[in-house]
Amino acid sequence: MKLTLATCQFPIDRDIRANRDHVLRQMKLARRQGAHVAHFPESCLSGYPGAEFKSFRGFDWNLLEDCTRQIMDGARRLRLWVILGSSHRLTGKHKPRNCLHLVNDHGRLVNRYDKRFCTGDKSESSDDLKHFSPGNHTVVFRVRGIVCGLLICHDFRYQELYREYKRLGVQLMLHSYHNGHIARARLRRMGNVWGMIVPPTMQAYAANNHMWISSNNTSARESCWPSFFVRPDGAITGRLRNNIAGVLISTVDTRAKIYDASEAWRDRAMKGIHHSGKLLRDKRAETRTAL
Repeated sequence: MKLTLATCQFPIDRDIRANRDHVLRQMKLARRQGAHVAHFPESCLSGYPGAEFKSFRGFDWNLLEDCTRQIMDGARRLRLWVILGSSHRLTGKHKPRNCLHLVNDHGRLVNRYDKRFCTGDKSESSDDLKHFSPGNHTVVFRVRGIVCGLLICHDFRYQELYREYKRLGVQLMLHSYHNGHIARARLRRMGNVWGMIVPPTMQAYAANNHMWISSNNTSARESCWPSFFVRPDGAITGRLRNNIAGVLISTVDTRAKIYDASEAWRDRAMKGIHHSGKLLRDKRAETRTAL
């Protein structure tokens, strides 16, 4: 099975209409380059609270819905699957969800992934949890026969989520991030921990789970790292430029011969049997305090 994917980045802003225009423009560019799926960053349509705007107080939810429908219509016209980062309003005073809308190539909203591990402490009054409520479900779907899954940003700190998706047969992970729109002086002062950690972690997850991974980001200055694509052996096969809008085209080919170091024993490890081969009963093996 083969699938062509567009990993997209642009400078996410508080202006929903400007974000919509970037998304629609990059959808067209992706389709012209043969993409079947366009993958966009976390909160790319709504903007990210705490980065693009202070809070959801006074937020224009009707405008967000209108712009989402315009993108859905664009997906229908282009015959393009779209993974769209946004925010999803809940009822009453409940905090919204940080989400990825899954729009199929007929322009229908077929599912929504809600970020499960929102940043913040147990008081739920800081970082993501100040603005969002967490989700609790996976999203698995097929495009051109390839099994895909969705994750958002801080979810990457929990390897259990990747193993969960591996058990569900996922071959391609679409992992959306928002690690950017940070003042240069602040980024220099705090150190770019995200830029140091995210790419090698994605490489390790790809190799450990033999899975393609698309990792994108906002390109608003300063972005902590540019969007990139990882092959199932852990190799980064493409990368965009930092702080510059762009579309990265990659091919997922499940028939390609790609090295898998843990192929023989991964299933066993996932069942809780944490060794390869057969265990021997031997006195010298069981006596661990003697030479």
